Amino acid sequence: MRHDIWTYIMVMSVATIAIKALPLALIRRQIANPFLRSFLFYLPYVTLAVMTFPSIIQATQNPLAGVLALVLGVVLAWFGAGLPVVASACCLVVFVTESLLSAPV
Repeated sequence: MRHDIWTYIMVMSVATIAIKALPLALIRRQIANPFLRSFLFYLPYVTLAVMTFPSIIQATQNPLAGVLALVLGVVLAWFGAGLPVVASACCLVVFVTESLLSAPV
């Protein structure tokens, strides 16, 4: 079976364009349904969370370090800490946790 990379690229391009162009072509007026509007508003955040949360836990040598960093990051963000503070604190938690868990006993 012969695989042609250009065929794959063409099919992927058509599918991507169709996904983006169909809503623009089919929806002519503003969406009035509050449920659908809130769904579409939060969709990018949910997609980002679904892609990010597993990576946070799996990026460390020990999943416990990732979980602790995730919990600390959520708590700090909940109380209004900025991105540099949250990122620095999470990196510090991962560093300390990895150091303590990998230290020879």
